[in-house]
Amino acid sequence: MWRKFGVLSLILVIAVATDVNQCSDNKPFPMAVRVLNCETQPCDVYKGSEMTFEIDFYVDKFVTKLTTLVSATTLGITVPYQLPDDVRDVCSNLMYGAYCPLYATEDVTYLFKFPIANYPEVSARVEINVVDQDNEVATCFVCSIKVKKANGNSTVYEIED
Repeated sequence: MWRKFGVLSLILVIAVATDVNQCSDNKPFPMAVRVLNCETQPCDVYKGSEMTFEIDFYVDKFVTKLTTLVSATTLGITVPYQLPDDVRDVCSNLMYGAYCPLYATEDVTYLFKFPIANYPEVSARVEINVVDQDNEVATCFVCSIKVKKANGNSTVYEIED
């Protein structure tokens, strides 16, 4: 009895979606986003680690290629965040046996492992766009993060939006 309850509780904890924000310009919003160890923003991230996202979204047309584009805004400055090719390639990181090409209205889950470099300890808004072969946005969301030292004993500078 308790064993079944424990397994069910674990499934519910894993399946809880993280509260993320919509991008501007009415870009398509994902069906759900789950960030490992983060239910509400800002999410704490640690230098030298990676932030793991599961992104549920659907495409509205035939898609042969999907790429992740990330930008970060801090201190009023927005800069593109360069990702390694294997991380940018969405099709090779689809879960549950999904693969490209995708057909219109097909929904998938994308495992995105966002590398956190050795940046200053500040808060940032990270915009994640998944674009198709025509450079059209398939899905987009914004997640606020706090960059911290790996040992957790650090000062974090909050930035008001």
